[in-house]
Amino acid sequence: MVLEKILKENDIKKIPESEWPLLAGEIRDFLIDKISVTGGHLGSNLGAVELTMALHLFCNLPDDKIVWDVGHQSYTHKLLTGRREGFDTLRKYGGMAGFPKTKESPCDSFNTGHSSTSISAGLGLVKARDLRGENHTIVSVIGDGSLTGGMAYEALNNASKLTSNFIVVLNDNNMSISENVGGVSKYLNSIRTADTYLGLKENVLNTLLKVPGGEGIANRIRKAKSTVKSMVVPGMFFEDMGITYLGPVDGHNVKAILKVLEEAKHVKGPVLVHVNTKKGKGYLPAERHPSRFHGTEPFDVATGLPSHPHNKANYTDVFSTVMVKLGERNEKVVAITAAMADGTGLKRFRNAYLDRFFDVGIAEEHAVTFAAGLAAGGMRPVVAIYSSFLQRAYDQILHDVCIQNLPVTFAIDRAGVVGSDGETHQGIFDLSYLSSIPGITIMAPKNKWELSDMLKFAVSFDGPVAIRYPRGEAYDGLEAFRAPVEYAKSEIIYSEKDIALVAVGSMVKTAEKVRDRLKLAGYNCTLVNARFVKPLDEAMFTTLTGEHKLIVTLEENVASGGFGERVRDFMDREGSDSELITISIPDEYVEHGNVDILKKEIGIDEETVYNKIMSKATRIW
Repeated sequence: MVLEKILKENDIKKIPESEWPLLAGEIRDFLIDKISVTGGHLGSNLGAVELTMALHLFCNLPDDKIVWDVGHQSYTHKLLTGRREGFDTLRKYGGMAGFPKTKESPCDSFNTGHSSTSISAGLGLVKARDLRGENHTIVSVIGDGSLTGGMAYEALNNASKLTSNFIVVLNDNNMSISENVGGVSKYLNSIRTADTYLGLKENVLNTLLKVPGGEGIANRIRKAKSTVKSMVVPGMFFEDMGITYLGPVDGHNVKAILKVLEEAKHVKGPVLVHVNTKKGKGYLPAERHPSRFHGTEPFDVATGLPSHPHNKANYTDVFSTVMVKLGERNEKVVAITAAMADGTGLKRFRNAYLDRFFDVGIAEEHAVTFAAGLAAGGMRPVVAIYSSFLQRAYDQILHDVCIQNLPVTFAIDRAGVVGSDGETHQGIFDLSYLSSIPGITIMAPKNKWELSDMLKFAVSFDGPVAIRYPRGEAYDGLEAFRAPVEYAKSEIIYSEKDIALVAVGSMVKTAEKVRDRLKLAGYNCTLVNARFVKPLDEAMFTTLTGEHKLIVTLEENVASGGFGERVRDFMDREGSDSELITISIPDEYVEHGNVDILKKEIGIDEETVYNKIMSKATRIW
């Protein structure tokens, strides 16, 4: 096997050109085989195999730097830097991360996980290089889907002033997670199909190189190429910004990519290399269903079907069903997603109410302010974004929605510990960053029925509402407890004395199990479903502190700024004599791994919570 010859970075340079196609095929086979077992980002990696090979042939790692935007397409990069054995533990607790990690390898130059960041980071590395008098190469790789994010253009705007070399590789597969939308996609498509320009360029240069003195003329044409391009390629957006444009080039032709990269290296300034690739290339199910294989669970290689299909509905499924019903009942309800119609469950709403569905691309900030405009215009927008990604739009939530008290509903999927994608994707900060904003209402459902009830409440409420719910199977317990949702009112499920468990959203299930164990240990125990994180149900806590010696709050959020901290502040102000235990995630970043293992490690699992309560209870009674 050719792949077995790759033991460390730069070993690919020892592979003869005749074996490059074999290496590409072996890499694809390896990735399909491993990811079918561990799960992970398959489609994006299959599409970037030859591009990554060319970059590793071009660069001298780790001296040269490659910054991968988002970073989920870095599996081939990890293979080519000697991390083949790590794929057996890919995205597992204590194993290899699914994204670049500087502490994992010196060849990972920058930690990434969110979109549209690589050009900014790369530009910073370029300026640091120049200020230190160094001369290594910096390459930022960004997908066309990430070019819908405004940060990319802020970086390009600043990069245009450079007088030293900076290479930006645009990996253009016409996809983000789902198919790309909007003007950027339309513009890039016009370049992809500009065969007239490509043919003209190739024919003219080849002819000139065959005649005496032709090479000098060809070089002068190259210097003036922007004028030729502007005649036959619409817009020439990048060159108009002062960024040299090279391409498009076949992203599955290593030699062609390498040739363009070598040309780019000689540009004194920023240069964009436009590479066309196919997401999922080499594996037919991924080519046919690129969205499904963007981030996949373990699957059967022969069929592409999940190895362990989920029979029960997850919270995203519940949200999807309720949104369709809300759209049918209220023509003012509109839905907004940031390039994740499938992931957030809005695909069914799109199919039913296309004119009221808006995919804004990877542009969370725009999504929120766009929703504010819709609300100001009399509509009832629902913005569905993952917890980790919504934090990118904090200013817009505060400034454009909440200051104006606009009726925007935030459906926050993947809240809490999400597992294998690691620290950049854990949704463990939303209660903190949202609770600091005046005027916002924050809710969390205990089960699938309550999510439905909360969504119905939110779209009829005159003000901003955030509903956070976890990834995975929707809890179907406590079905009998379905009191109507009332503003700022919690739900008392079991009312007793001694110990009161007050749980937020996903932690109600854990609290229910802990209560059962406390009962067996001889303690009376109240169980409260908080429902509202903000505003706090202060009347309920006044009652609880008067009747219970020990109050326990449970949340799947970091401690700082979370629910427990707000409860402690209230109890201190009220001069309560009750003891308080706050169960939350430590103020630290949570790595990748199985959710159950992670919860145990950070101390919010059933066993750890029970032991903490028992330790305190034995000292009180």
